[in-house]
Amino acid sequence: MHSFNKDIGDYGESLAESYLISIGFIIIHKNFKCKIGEIDLICRDGDYIVFVEVKSRYSSRFGCPSDSVTYRKQKKIFKTAQFYIMKYMLHNNNFRFDVAEVILNTSDNKYNISLIKNAFQLI
Repeated sequence: MHSFNKDIGDYGESLAESYLISIGFIIIHKNFKCKIGEIDLICRDGDYIVFVEVKSRYSSRFGCPSDSVTYRKQKKIFKTAQFYIMKYMLHNNNFRFDVAEVILNTSDNKYNISLIKNAFQLI
């Protein structure tokens, strides 16, 4: 089951990446990992560096994919982003946390992507 979920996640990230590029985002880093955690996509959108969490599901029957980005997950992403900012000395930039929701529908091989800009903020 874990491998299947990973495959869904990887496919969703690939679709989200293509979508973000199509709306003008520039991909800076994919799957940034450190001891603290992982960030799916790090992008530039105009004046912002954007940390994007991608959530993929086959349907929204059990809620929106973004519902799984809990406060605990947000804190982990935030701390990982802080590390990234420090590592690459990006302090003088604007930052934002977005969530890309990918809903896959296997019956007709279509998908729907929605981007929630500024999905959460932590201080």
